[in-house]
Amino acid sequence: MGLLKKCSAEAVGTFWLVFGGCGSAVLAAGFPEVGIGLLGVSLAFGLTVLTMAFAIGHISGCHLNPAVTLGLVVAKRFPAAELGPYWLSQLAGGIAAAAVLFVIASGQADWSAAESGFAANGFGEHSPGGFTLVAALTAEFVLTAMFLLVILGATDVRAPKGFAPIAIGLGLTLIHLISIPVTNTSVNPARSTGPALFVGGWAIMQLWLFWVAPLAGAAAGGLLHLGFFAQEAEEGEDAVNAGKVVLPNTEA
Repeated sequence: MGLLKKCSAEAVGTFWLVFGGCGSAVLAAGFPEVGIGLLGVSLAFGLTVLTMAFAIGHISGCHLNPAVTLGLVVAKRFPAAELGPYWLSQLAGGIAAAAVLFVIASGQADWSAAESGFAANGFGEHSPGGFTLVAALTAEFVLTAMFLLVILGATDVRAPKGFAPIAIGLGLTLIHLISIPVTNTSVNPARSTGPALFVGGWAIMQLWLFWVAPLAGAAAGGLLHLGFFAQEAEEGEDAVNAGKVVLPNTEA
């Protein structure tokens, strides 16, 4: 599979993740009074990954997240040369989704991205539960590391075939159930960047955390998997290629 096709799939998939997940938060979480709430938004994020994993997993691996791509590189499950193009594609998809969501949400009278928060991630006074910077940093780091362990384990050649999208989608749902009150849940710099650009101000100023913590957590998860859980190479087999599976056909 050519790099252009893989990057196009990543852009479309990340668009779906941000539009579906953040869209559920912005448009449906509190509508009309109760709406789908925290449980619904958590499930929406998980469903975006689950559906896209089946749709584009065989094309790009369905990373949809710069942190995931970095973690897979660290775990030697994805070529480092494709890291930059994947990141650019994921950012483009996330920003495009936020732009479309902004057009839809602004169709409501007296609505503004800055006042509504537009599903942006934050800490301190911009945390849904008022959690501190340290709490937000810890949550984002740990949850992203655990997400990488789920992804790497579910897509290992020794894992049951065909179930990885379900495990990964439910894993992301669980992550949101835990951390929406803390940061609105990022674990994904592309997801954070799109809404932040439209909120501006505080969201841009706090965006650094939602790059640093997920990337560091993903690298830690990749190293942990590589050091303790990766398949050992058979005699005469290149250790780099042992268990080198992300989602179907990422290296084609």
